[in-house]
Amino acid sequence: MTAQSVDPSVVPAPPSRPLGALLFDIALWGGLIAALAVSFKYVDIDNLPRLFGGSSTAGEMAGALFNPDFTRVDFFIEKMLETVMIALWGTFLALFLAIPLAFMSARNVAPAWLVWPVRRVMDLMRSVPDLVIGLIFVIIVGLGPLPGVLALALNTGGVLAKLFSEAVESIDKGPVEGVRATGGQPLHEIRWGILPQVAPLWTSFALYRFESNARAATVLGLIGAGGIGSTLIDAFNSYNYREVSAIAIIVVITVTLIDMLSQVMRKRLL
Repeated sequence: MTAQSVDPSVVPAPPSRPLGALLFDIALWGGLIAALAVSFKYVDIDNLPRLFGGSSTAGEMAGALFNPDFTRVDFFIEKMLETVMIALWGTFLALFLAIPLAFMSARNVAPAWLVWPVRRVMDLMRSVPDLVIGLIFVIIVGLGPLPGVLALALNTGGVLAKLFSEAVESIDKGPVEGVRATGGQPLHEIRWGILPQVAPLWTSFALYRFESNARAATVLGLIGAGGIGSTLIDAFNSYNYREVSAIAIIVVITVTLIDMLSQVMRKRLL
């Protein structure tokens, strides 16, 4: 039997898409372009040339960026360490919120009547910005690091709970069924069938959030929730741009070191 010859000059027609799918894509991307066009004036994009206008303030800040003032470097480092500790405790407390919420919101573990309300609580925890939560805790407990810790714990708890629950829902059912077949109780299924599968992923998520919280804790300091943020805003308010530059450098170095440490830990765990 001879193989049927194919004429190389004949180019096969590309697969055609259904008309409904094509119209949906046109509406989707057309709507996006229309939204960008309508919002052009609302967000002052037409004033973007001011960024390159060469104002005296911009020139002063640019000069300070290359001439940081490290006279109070010991104080800056102390405040940066406080920021890192706020992020560390905020992430640590968030884990105690996230783990039980994750199991209560996982559809393959919790009953349906429990999943929906728990997921709505998690939505609320994630949707309220850190700054708003931090302001509430500043009013309740006063200025200092504690409001920052509590704000990060609530917001991060909601984020990690969602990520953890999705990891639980994607597990292999085999180990869980094996534990159940040996007469194991639900707690045994979680301990021996679920946790070994999700623990490395959970750890990776927690480390990522710790990195993010190290940056978020800096912003929380702007409202008096401890850390280097308050020192940064004081330098801005006093137009001491050289100190602003020094603080920014310290923040960048610290966050970079945390990122490098987290990468090493994740590689050893995964």
